[in-house]
Amino acid sequence: MIYARVSTQDQSCDRQVADLTAFATRGGYVVTGIFRETASGSAASRSARNRIMALAQARQIDAVLVTELSRWGRSTPDLLDTLHRLAGWNVSVVAQSGMAFELDTPHGRMMATLLAGIAQFERDLLSERVKSGLAAARARGKTLGRQPGQRPKSDRLAPAVIRAVAEGLSYRRIARDLGISKNTVLAIMQRHRGA
Repeated sequence: MIYARVSTQDQSCDRQVADLTAFATRGGYVVTGIFRETASGSAASRSARNRIMALAQARQIDAVLVTELSRWGRSTPDLLDTLHRLAGWNVSVVAQSGMAFELDTPHGRMMATLLAGIAQFERDLLSERVKSGLAAARARGKTLGRQPGQRPKSDRLAPAVIRAVAEGLSYRRIARDLGISKNTVLAIMQRHRGA
């Protein structure tokens, strides 16, 4: 099983999937599925990872391939908890470096704990740097966040919304298809009719 995760919508899992597919071929692993996810590594509940955990519990997989342990999780308690549960089902997490995180050995427990701590440390440092940068920008008088009147996503999707309304689709359906709220569709149409 391949698991690839990125943190933001503007990132892609494609490189991870390509690298892990090549790694699986070299290592003789049979890939039974590829799961991609866009979510924070600190989030404990992630849909793709939850599906992998369910497959592991059902004894349908033997290993989960990740580019690095931080892709599976960045929170030390969550990471160790999921690794322990996987170990109980005889499923190992294998990083692209070839390191298997199997918690049934002292060496595996030590390495997983050490790397989980490093991943947590990196996440905390990143958060600290972002907060520091935001505070410094505020101190310089910068206005943070989207400015009044700026609607980049809404303005980009306006032509598609107007076309879909002209085709007779409901606001709710348009919102679902485009990944925006019904209120955003309504606001786009109000601006369009006002123009």
